Amino acid sequence: MSGTLVPPSRLRWKSVLIWSLVALVGGVSWGVLALSRGEEISAVWLLAAALGSFAIAYRFYAKFIARRVLRLDDTRATPAERINDGVDFQPTDRRVLLGHHFAAIAGAGPLVGPVLAVQMGYLPGTMWIVAGVIFAGAVQDMVVLFLSMRRDGKSLGQMAREQLGRIGGAAALLAVFAIMIILLAVLALVVVNALADSPWGTFSVAMTIPIALFMGCYLHVLRPGRVLETSAIGVGLLLLAIVGGGWIEHSSLADTFTLSPTTLVFCLVVYGFVASVLPVWMLLAPRDYLSTFMKIGTIVLLAAGVVIAAPRLNAEAVTSFASSGEGPVFAGSLFPFLFITIACGALSGFHALVASGTTPKLVQKESQVRMIGYGAMLMEAFVAVMALIAAAVLDPGLYYAMNAPAGLLGSTVESASQAVAGLGFTISPEELAAAAKAVDEGSLVARTGGAPTLAVGMAQIFSEVVGGEGMKAFWYHFAIMFEALFILTTVDAGTRVGRFMLQDMLGNVWKPMGRVGWKPGVWLASGVVVAGWGYFLYVGATDPLGGINQLFPLFGIANQLLAAIALTVATTLLITSGRLRWAWVTGVPLAWIVAVTFTASWQKVFSDDPRVGFFAQRERYADAIDAGTQLRPATSMDEMHTVVTNSTVNGVLIVLFVLLVLTVLVNALVVCVRAVRSPGSTRSTQTPHVPSAIDAPAPRPRRRAGAASGPGEAP
Repeated sequence: MSGTLVPPSRLRWKSVLIWSLVALVGGVSWGVLALSRGEEISAVWLLAAALGSFAIAYRFYAKFIARRVLRLDDTRATPAERINDGVDFQPTDRRVLLGHHFAAIAGAGPLVGPVLAVQMGYLPGTMWIVAGVIFAGAVQDMVVLFLSMRRDGKSLGQMAREQLGRIGGAAALLAVFAIMIILLAVLALVVVNALADSPWGTFSVAMTIPIALFMGCYLHVLRPGRVLETSAIGVGLLLLAIVGGGWIEHSSLADTFTLSPTTLVFCLVVYGFVASVLPVWMLLAPRDYLSTFMKIGTIVLLAAGVVIAAPRLNAEAVTSFASSGEGPVFAGSLFPFLFITIACGALSGFHALVASGTTPKLVQKESQVRMIGYGAMLMEAFVAVMALIAAAVLDPGLYYAMNAPAGLLGSTVESASQAVAGLGFTISPEELAAAAKAVDEGSLVARTGGAPTLAVGMAQIFSEVVGGEGMKAFWYHFAIMFEALFILTTVDAGTRVGRFMLQDMLGNVWKPMGRVGWKPGVWLASGVVVAGWGYFLYVGATDPLGGINQLFPLFGIANQLLAAIALTVATTLLITSGRLRWAWVTGVPLAWIVAVTFTASWQKVFSDDPRVGFFAQRERYADAIDAGTQLRPATSMDEMHTVVTNSTVNGVLIVLFVLLVLTVLVNALVVCVRAVRSPGSTRSTQTPHVPSAIDAPAPRPRRRAGAASGPGEAP
């Protein structure tokens, strides 16, 4: 009858039907991927399998965690509402905050890790990205965000110190801060390499700063609350900046925006400091929100290109390198090194820093934790899946010609062609030269690191939909600029997170430093953080074997060890807060990532293979020095000695990081056992309940059967 509410039973049946169809599409897609052997497979199947899994996970598993495990409560005032200092604490529209959080966590990992993992085949990487994010990565982000929000936005290290005691807390603080400096320097180096000598990319990325400042003032001062209006203006200006970058590159202003790596380093250091000390509403949040349109927009267009062009997956489902561990892109067997290589696309310790840094200080309502914490991580996993597809559609000969090391490929297309043939794949010198010419590059041989391969794959997919071969160079350079913008947002947010962490640490020694609103403490902590990663970045930009280049091999393992610390803290806090029955939610992924990282660390320290073990590599180069022999990548005997030093430092640091994480694990176990044996004996560290004065978003009214949607009704 018109004017009556739709019966709940009909709504339930609609929901059951919709989600059954989603499950069916996802299940069929997984079946096609798993069972097909030897025939051509469209990338559309991989895309459908991932999206179906993500949708079901968000609808059911994330909702279960929010309601049953965390018990989110919108009647409780969040720190953003209670403290609201206008600098770090500020109730922020959930759409803007989702954009900020996603932009802050989505760095180099989901772009390059899956590209490199294609060496093992497209199936293992896809399975880990999807399963890893659903049961580990998104869970970690959501739970850590909730726990930090309930503790006035405390950093991960400070939560560990308060819960695990002096020894475990000190180990966590030291490990988290040291790993964070390494991660920030690595991310910044990727940005420098992407923007060096690229006027288009430099101009477009630079213009996002004044656009973000304008958006911040517009939304905060001129037109408060007008999120959609501000978004439309910001996106329009962003598109103009991108188009303008292409014009700049071919104009007389190109030299002005063609910056050397060293100049870019200083620009990044200054920007990182300023972004860390300015009020979050003024630059950081609107810039990250703006960047999200670029990031997600490009990835959605790439997904649309996959659906339209339906490119085939040229990579094997599972390669021989997965079991042999003799891959040319990276050495080591599938377990544990596939999981270390993919890293951020499935589980990232860096995310826990953001989830306990800027984001918990900006959440309006606790119910938004599900969308921001779990949802943003699913978005990043979607990015990882698209990156994997972009690499898997390339001809395997071209893939290995780009990603194998120069020592194997040589410096010419002829030597690269022969080396690739030795790996079991074919690509002629003429085809290699044509591929480079198509994207307006001098050479694609040994363009390692994953980022160039992703750009070529994106250009291939986009050009099949728009412009053909004549537009491939445009799409390639657009992808390079997109990668730089994608990664830069993690540097500014990460610096601010580092400032919070350092203030928490120093606040244990001198109370004023722990106050996030105390200006001298803010400036001092920000300066120390940018000086830390800026030093490693500067040396790395001027010395191919020094600075952060020396520590780059630690990136994957260090990031995953950080995730182990985050999951340990989360599991401990769940148990001590009376949620023992739900501790498996974080405890199971904790057990998995400890097994992965400790196995990888063991092999990195004790393996006899110089391509895997740091000390084996050290011994090999030391023996070569004694014999007067020079080995690649060193180009001189001085660089040979540098490789020996780097291998030693990396091996020692891996041992140190593992010992710190082991200390955290042991202390956490003691605390958990004590809490289980004596319930209520552990002091709660969360802030008391304060009623919220902010109205929760009104629920969407249910449509009436036979009635048209009117004003205020759901369309």
